[in-house]
Amino acid sequence: MWMETKTEVGEASRSRASFSRRALNALLLCTGDMKHLDEYMQDKLFVLQLAVWGLRGVARVILANNPLSGVLILAALYWASPWQGLLGTVGVLVSTLTAIIMGQDSAEVSGGLHGFNGMLVSLLMGAFSSAGDWYWWLLLPVCLGSATCVFLFSGLSSVMDRWDLPVAVFPFNIIIFLYLLCTGQDNPYFPHRQALPPGALEPNGTALIAVEVIRGIPLGVGQIFACGALGPSLLILGAVLLYSPLLAVHALLGSAVGTLAGLSMAVRHGSLYSGLSGFNGALGCMAVGGLFFTFSWRTHLFAIASAFLSAYADIALCNLLGTVGLPACSWAGTLTATLMLLMTGSLAAHRIPIGQVMAPEHNLRSRSQWAAGNTAERESTDV
Repeated sequence: MWMETKTEVGEASRSRASFSRRALNALLLCTGDMKHLDEYMQDKLFVLQLAVWGLRGVARVILANNPLSGVLILAALYWASPWQGLLGTVGVLVSTLTAIIMGQDSAEVSGGLHGFNGMLVSLLMGAFSSAGDWYWWLLLPVCLGSATCVFLFSGLSSVMDRWDLPVAVFPFNIIIFLYLLCTGQDNPYFPHRQALPPGALEPNGTALIAVEVIRGIPLGVGQIFACGALGPSLLILGAVLLYSPLLAVHALLGSAVGTLAGLSMAVRHGSLYSGLSGFNGALGCMAVGGLFFTFSWRTHLFAIASAFLSAYADIALCNLLGTVGLPACSWAGTLTATLMLLMTGSLAAHRIPIGQVMAPEHNLRSRSQWAAGNTAERESTDV
């Protein structure tokens, strides 16, 4: 009887271990770039393929490439504001369909590269609109702006490819500028709110609420999607964590650095509390801290430097453009990341070719295998 009990306990233990292993493997299949899903979707209905491409485009906004991350991000946007969620959905679908009609590269379309600029344009049009939610006429510029992003992306890519640089969100920044300049603050059809410089004076310029400042750090991640609610911002951060824990750490770190930079420049308290001071720092930190460069102590330090530079550049651009009522959007983070990609020296040795960029953990593993192969090759040729 004792032997039978011992056998049953052993079988139960192995069964639990096997279940845990299967659960872990299933979880790992949901992380990273999920390339296996592309193979599975090849012979499926076009509508299902379009949904996956669109979800990858949603995740691309925050430098991820995972359709499940896109699902979590869309859920966060609908949670924060159903109207903003609808605008984002329309934007990513219109830009993706436009790319298909124009005959853009199928790998770029399926990877979501033609969806994220359209989504950002639609979200910012809704965020700056002063006409309120469910103003259906706003769908007209949303569709036109999202479609135009594809033309700009296609044109800019032929130029940026010469230096192996990503087009990133240059189309979004250009289109949203043109839209706000065309419509103006008092436009009778598409009115929008005026952007305030972060350095605008406040009556209580020295009284800070520490809890609100700390709360602004995760909000900085949500502000990449123009989301200023804490719960949805945490869900967006969870979507990044699902794609890459390393990228999620750099997102929070970059937002914290941006908040620190805002404190050092005494920006408006509203910018600190809402996360607007942190989102460009988060973008700059994520781009260098493992996405476009393999992770190491050197690139980690460069990522922190990139976050500081992005944050200070954002403050400067906001003060400059705020004088004419325009937002700086993500110009600072985009320009800083592009500058880092153009750098030479020790940082360039860690750079990943744009066509080979995947999840940071995969980049790190691939570089380790490449370095090990080169070492073995050198040893085999030594005499």
